[in-house]
Amino acid sequence: MITLIGTGHVFDLSTAIQGIFEEKQPECICVELDSQRYQALIMRNTDPVRYEASKKNLPIVYKMLARFQESMAKQYGVNAGDEMLTAITYAQTHQLPVEFIDVNAHHLFTTMWKTMPFTEKFRLLISGFLGFFINKKTVEAELKHYQDNFDAYIEQIGKKFPTIKRVLIDERNQHMTNNLISLHEKHQKIIACVGDGHISGITKLLQEKNISCETIRLVDLQNMKIKKTDGVSAHFSVSYKPL
Repeated sequence: MITLIGTGHVFDLSTAIQGIFEEKQPECICVELDSQRYQALIMRNTDPVRYEASKKNLPIVYKMLARFQESMAKQYGVNAGDEMLTAITYAQTHQLPVEFIDVNAHHLFTTMWKTMPFTEKFRLLISGFLGFFINKKTVEAELKHYQDNFDAYIEQIGKKFPTIKRVLIDERNQHMTNNLISLHEKHQKIIACVGDGHISGITKLLQEKNISCETIRLVDLQNMKIKKTDGVSAHFSVSYKPL
């Protein structure tokens, strides 16, 4: 069984994710990272000066996205990508294998920018600039729109930014699915933490291969109730629907 957890990189989800791990007891934990991005997250927490210097060589689109995520994450009291580090730390402390199932981000964004038509680049740069003025309230309103109308939301992205949809969503869905299929041959119980926007696509691809999977969406994580039983322990009330 493969369990897909849909995360949002700017939200405080670490406690809920740990609760799911405790309930599911996976044999393998997968994360939507490549090794280079993982090292960058570690560097951010251990050597901030070096981390900031390293971002100078990143593709412009990558830097825009990173700045936006970091800005929004601060409004939620976390660092962007903390939920991925939580998953990795849990695996390490429980002696479980960790698999980085995503494409190399540096190569991905470089290729995408080179193949993107000028008009799409222009729209993206304008959107990226305006993104710096988005507040927490706007993000939550947009998230609700996405959760209520996922297919229409993705279709809208495809019309406005076809290269982004193809490279950042569709091709990555296929890449991560291929890695999960390979891992499924070795492990019976896998949990994969991926951005919520990838859940539907990966689920469909897995089902086409007759591989059983269940999903826990971002809205489920945000709505999980943590019931404290004493000063040092807690248990989780988890409610979600397998697909």
